[in-house]
Amino acid sequence: MPVTLAQGPAAPAPIRTAQGVPENVAPLTGQPEGMPAFPNQPESTAQPLIEPYVDIDPSMSTPVDVYVEETHTGRFMFGAGINSDAGVTGQIVIDERNFDVTRVPTSFQDFVNGTAFRGAGQGFRMEAMPGNLVQRYLVSFTEPYLLNTRISLNASGFLYDRRFFDWDERRVGGRLAVGYRLTPDISVAAALRGEEVVISDPRVIGVEALDRVVGDNELYSGRVTLTHDTRDIPFMPTEGHLIELSYEQVFGDFDYPRGEADLRRYFIIRERPDGSGRHTLGYIFRLGFSGSNTPLFENYFAGGFSTLRGFDFRGASPVAPGTSVRVGGTFRFLGSAEYIFPLTADDMLKGALFVDFGTVEESIEINAENYRVAPGFGLRINVPALGPAPLSFDFAFPVAKAFGDETQMFSFFLGVGR
Repeated sequence: MPVTLAQGPAAPAPIRTAQGVPENVAPLTGQPEGMPAFPNQPESTAQPLIEPYVDIDPSMSTPVDVYVEETHTGRFMFGAGINSDAGVTGQIVIDERNFDVTRVPTSFQDFVNGTAFRGAGQGFRMEAMPGNLVQRYLVSFTEPYLLNTRISLNASGFLYDRRFFDWDERRVGGRLAVGYRLTPDISVAAALRGEEVVISDPRVIGVEALDRVVGDNELYSGRVTLTHDTRDIPFMPTEGHLIELSYEQVFGDFDYPRGEADLRRYFIIRERPDGSGRHTLGYIFRLGFSGSNTPLFENYFAGGFSTLRGFDFRGASPVAPGTSVRVGGTFRFLGSAEYIFPLTADDMLKGALFVDFGTVEESIEINAENYRVAPGFGLRINVPALGPAPLSFDFAFPVAKAFGDETQMFSFFLGVGR
């Protein structure tokens, strides 16, 4: 017979364990979540509420069969991309959101049934991103509720290789982090990092900052982060804000502190009654400083699609005196204001007006002669069949720049993922 379910807040579906038994399932009370069992009962703190006995006539009841099928929790993705900062890249990802590190398969049938390494609600991700300029390989494991607490645990290992214009850089290391959510919007995290950084093939010999890091360098660090995130979605948000404050102490071959602040705010200027066609105004401020003993490869740089449009990749960064080698700086202040609006009724094509600004300095200061400003416009093309990231094309025109900066009016990002 047809059954109509009362509307109310939906409880999350239980995670299937390795034995097929749901975890953390609260008993059903017959009432929507958050409603009292007896609305007409007066509140009293003197005596506990005793539920009256209800005699149910079996002839007046109706059996209901409910069939539930678990959704897919694993994904195999592949894609490719090209952008003005990183060149051509490919991507292969294996992502499982119901992983169980202890559920070791005992037979091939466990793989066929889909029970091998599954059932504990953990996260596991393997990612390979080969490219002509950048290569990155990552293995990550996440326990969202460590020992059934609100503490999360993440462990990862990575290999990163980048061919910069002035040198080649290779990083191999690992990271261990724990996090705790204070409220739905506020979280704290602590992380330990260890990596070996190899610098090779310097383009110019005789640059002190570059010469002292050529070869193997070992770094270890501890980092604490406080985050307040109210954005509606992490990727391309339309409202809310993100405030992230972090402090890191690095030791090893180089000892130095590092502090960073990230502020992002988004506003809906207008939208259609159904929530589509949103006009969004957003601004971003990024502030960072690092100690005087910071090595070249850990310095701040600016210029390119992801930092300061209108300039070549790292082309708005300090250079070594008498050379063209970009050595970066220990202080960064970057900002951006962007207005995004729909150009078509289906929101597939959007326009963007923006202005990027800021500076990177070799010491903690803001020098007016080095301050960069670049207004511009762009297009965002959303094609769901190509993946969640829009195709982005931006034109920026520097109106303020420093001596020796390398400009680049056009920047872009193209990505395909399935």
